[in-house]
Amino acid sequence: MALSPSRQGHLAMLSFSALVSLSFSFGHIVAKDIPPAALNTVRFALAAAVLLAIARVLRVPIRPVFDRFWRFALIGGLMAVYFITMFEALRVTTAVSTAAVFTLTPLMAAGFGLLIAGQRSGRWTLIALTIGAIGAIWVIFRADLAALMRFEVGRGEALFTLGALAHALVPAVARKLAHDVKPLQTSIGSVMGALIVAGIYGFRDVVSTDYAALSSTVWLVIAYLAIVTTAGTFFLVQFASQRLPASKVMAYTYLVPSWVVMWEFLFKGTTQPLALMAGVVATLLALVMLLRGEAF
Repeated sequence: MALSPSRQGHLAMLSFSALVSLSFSFGHIVAKDIPPAALNTVRFALAAAVLLAIARVLRVPIRPVFDRFWRFALIGGLMAVYFITMFEALRVTTAVSTAAVFTLTPLMAAGFGLLIAGQRSGRWTLIALTIGAIGAIWVIFRADLAALMRFEVGRGEALFTLGALAHALVPAVARKLAHDVKPLQTSIGSVMGALIVAGIYGFRDVVSTDYAALSSTVWLVIAYLAIVTTAGTFFLVQFASQRLPASKVMAYTYLVPSWVVMWEFLFKGTTQPLALMAGVVATLLALVMLLRGEAF
């Protein structure tokens, strides 16, 4: 039995949440071994090559990508801001904390969805988004109520908040500007736009990095980031954005801290304090509430 467009969107974003969560754990491993701008420029270049190859195999025309290319440059530029700030943040903070900041994007996306695409969120959705945001904030402040009262946010978390804002803009902007092209075409254009922005921003780091001296671990992480969490997740977000409201697309980011906690435990045996886990539980509750009433 064929899946409905709504179910297809949900499946795409479930896959997105699992795949993108690994980028936080892997990215934290290599964040200090290569400048973020250089890493992201290389990964975008590789991702563009992969997507163009897929388009050729599937015989998807790429000419529409260059029709009003500015819209893809905008979408890609927003994603470049997100990825660059993410790796800058991972240099000075933890993968779990950075993933928690990422979970603030559904609430941001709901606001952008209303302003840009005219998508209104109901009371239930807003309550769920608020619960999720509270859970994310609890993790960001590492379950330290005193720090929360003093509003002590680390430099990494503050920087990545800007990236989360940029990422939250993507579903509404894509729905508004790229509704007339296929998700694969949008992904190709967006990756090219991200490549241009990252290359310009980090030109000095790009040309000065000694790529031959990079370890095999760094190259494996770059390959994963390019093929899976760039080419793959760009496509999944564009695909889901045409089938679900922006707030529900971004709702799956609430799963990211839980995935990261699980990966950290499996890879490193790292456990988190029970008080901090309360914030993770809150984000999971928010996801369940957002999907309540959906037909799966």
